[in-house]
Amino acid sequence: MCTVTYVRSGDKSIITSNRDEKSTRPSSFLPELYSINNKKLYFPKDPQSGGTWFAIDETGNVAVLLNGSFEKHDSLGYYLRSRGLILLDIISESDLLRTWEKIDLKGIEPFTIVILIDKHLFQLNWDYSQKYTCELDSDENHIWSSVTLYNDEAIKQREEWFNVFQAQNRFPDENEMRDFHLNTHSHDSQNGLVINREDIVLTQSVTQAVIEKNRVSLFYHDILKSSDFSKSFIII
Repeated sequence: MCTVTYVRSGDKSIITSNRDEKSTRPSSFLPELYSINNKKLYFPKDPQSGGTWFAIDETGNVAVLLNGSFEKHDSLGYYLRSRGLILLDIISESDLLRTWEKIDLKGIEPFTIVILIDKHLFQLNWDYSQKYTCELDSDENHIWSSVTLYNDEAIKQREEWFNVFQAQNRFPDENEMRDFHLNTHSHDSQNGLVINREDIVLTQSVTQAVIEKNRVSLFYHDILKSSDFSKSFIII
């Protein structure tokens, strides 16, 4: 939930996410098919909160969570609800943006959601007091890094790595994107794309969705367990 890329490569939209978490947090369950609000969703589940940081619905919409909004915030220690459950509240409804506009976020920790709705890309932010909605160019490539873990210098450096990668890979496929997320500056355990900060905070997994015409493919790699999961389905 802490490093996300979006790439438009030919007919494919590729969203890839690295989940950085405290080592004391339990490993997530492998992605499964769930029914919420009579809507089918695929997502890996966090056993601690029951929420997720990455979900795909039956129509091919994708929602990905990052901790923090525009600036690093001080944690209050207690919040009314998990941000991972808020993500499910949004993507489980029929009108995602309408749900975002109406949802009450008082008492919720700041977050960013990258959401792809019918090939339209949006960035949704909550900063303790206000919601922000920004539509992005879905024909352009984008990278996000969580402000709770990476300072401005580290975020800028990661953007530069992404720019170099794009210059070398004009139309990257899903395998090249996973390689970027797993191996970019792997020697930098503090601010590389896969981190391990003194075994306290580390990258636990990589999750990816590939949307192409009427098909969605979901890939999940558990770094800690060295296990993989993949699933493809036809978009309704």
